[in-house]
Amino acid sequence: MSRVLASVNIFVESSEKTHVIAALRNLQNIEEVYEVAGEYDIVSMVSASCLEEFRDVLQKKIMKIKGIKSTITEIILKPYKGPKCTEKTSVSDIKQ
Repeated sequence: MSRVLASVNIFVESSEKTHVIAALRNLQNIEEVYEVAGEYDIVSMVSASCLEEFRDVLQKKIMKIKGIKSTITEIILKPYKGPKCTEKTSVSDIKQ
């Protein structure tokens, strides 16, 4: 079974940004952490063995970090390009 991969976009209290980034970097399920300019303050890539594990990581670890106000999560259905892409898929293979 494939692992669950999700982008967790995080809104942070500005005074806690450094603390939040350090705490996220220490979580085992966090694969990538980016400080960004735009709607969110931080974008992280989170992996888990299943949706239940992902839910636990989000609710019991990420949301418990002091300074996190809220999150918006997108579950990755299939990568087509990038470090998580394990197969070559052509544009013609994409179902309309």
